[in-house]
Amino acid sequence: MDQKTRAARGRAFLELHRAGGGFVMPNAWDPGSAVLLASEGFKAIGTTSAGIAFSLGRPDYNVRDARLSVGREEMLEVVRKIAAAVDIPVNADLEAGYGDEPADVADTIRMAIEAGAAGGNIEDTDAARGRLFDEKPAVDRIAAARGAIDAAGGGFVLNARTDAFQFRFPGDDALGIAIRRANRFIEAGADCVFVPGVTDPALVRTLAREIAGPLNIVVGLNEATAGAFELIEAGAVRISVGGSIARSVMALVRRSAQELHALGTVSYARSQIPQRELNALFEAALRTRANAGLSSTARSTAP
Repeated sequence: MDQKTRAARGRAFLELHRAGGGFVMPNAWDPGSAVLLASEGFKAIGTTSAGIAFSLGRPDYNVRDARLSVGREEMLEVVRKIAAAVDIPVNADLEAGYGDEPADVADTIRMAIEAGAAGGNIEDTDAARGRLFDEKPAVDRIAAARGAIDAAGGGFVLNARTDAFQFRFPGDDALGIAIRRANRFIEAGADCVFVPGVTDPALVRTLAREIAGPLNIVVGLNEATAGAFELIEAGAVRISVGGSIARSVMALVRRSAQELHALGTVSYARSQIPQRELNALFEAALRTRANAGLSSTARSTAP
């Protein structure tokens, strides 16, 4: 992907966060799922580290045994393929930046930009130790990400994630921690903040009121969560779905296999997308990208 295309996608993605009204951003795990999601009219999509890991036959985000985890280069290669498969902005799930130090995070951001991502998430979870990074190092990591983005000329939306509600230890004020960290992340250069583990509209309203920047909330982690439009109405600007669609696809594969193995029947086939329809969808997507590439080349070589 050329620099002009990357920059244009980054600007379009940032505008979605500023335009008002909120938007829904589903998460893909490979080029095929990305094309399917984009074809339904979404203005941006994200990647899901969980979905990518599961599609590769790996556990999600296993930092205790590097042999089991999906490393940075392998993850970003999938991000590159997803970004190349669609003509809308792609937000990359960059986990905790693939390293503890601010310099590690900055390197990851640079690599994500080179891969064609229009934005990316950076978490404040120190997964190796099973806790949040201390606040100052967490802020320093976001500041380093911002520095890398600015050095690259901008055009990349930095989404700082705090897992304060994921680590609710006795006596912890998860809400207060989330608000304080979110605002410090905004001050350090984040364009948006992501607070997973919150689906109560009243709590979303509080977060949206107290945080000085756009709020990202995830839905779909279970059936009981509030709907995307309800949470946008409560004040969330950006709604993602994490690995929930990918896990639902995995559930379909499991149910299909169980039925076929136990009964020899194929009732799952009733819900499949026809071969002809998928062929037409992917062919159209390829032709659109090819034409866009030719147009871009023509513009860059025009006298």
